[in-house]
Amino acid sequence: MQDIIQNLGISDALFDYLIMPLLIFLARVADVSINTLRFMFMMNGKKNIVPILGFFEALIWLLAIGQIFQNIDNPLSYLAYAGGFAMGNYVGMTLDEKLALGRVLVRVITPNSLPVLLEFMKEKNYRFTSVDAEGRYGKVNLLFTVMKRDQLPEFISRVKQMDEKAFYTIESVKRVSEDEFNIMDDKPRFRTRLFNRART
Repeated sequence: MQDIIQNLGISDALFDYLIMPLLIFLARVADVSINTLRFMFMMNGKKNIVPILGFFEALIWLLAIGQIFQNIDNPLSYLAYAGGFAMGNYVGMTLDEKLALGRVLVRVITPNSLPVLLEFMKEKNYRFTSVDAEGRYGKVNLLFTVMKRDQLPEFISRVKQMDEKAFYTIESVKRVSEDEFNIMDDKPRFRTRLFNRART
């Protein structure tokens, strides 16, 4: 490594206090981002890709921590390591939001009637269950539905159009029981979206 640095005309000080901390920062961003994606895929039951991500996550982490020990007297290495961890969390969460993999369970509670929303859901071929319930202030309508995460913004927008004060909760769903509604149906769409992101 030192021979390569010298051949490139890079001074030891520049390498130790700028280039190496930058490399540690980027490596930490990469491994923490991969960790976030690995956890997301694991929660969505995608067993084939999880070990591959785990391998690269561990490899990158070892490379980063190895450089920390080699530059143990350089405080910038520690700052780069911590900064890369923080940025990696942000990047990983952003990727999770952009990919929008998996399905979610949505519960909607509102005192208003739901015929318009139910017609919209039937048009979109959503599976749902709507029941009458009793709330603190009287009768309410309770709606359950499971949908793909990328369909969630449109659905929530429709709910707010119906009732701006509607109460709703959203939870991740790992698997569903019906074969035609299986979580692994997202696999082709994931590849398409990932390749589209890579090209842009």
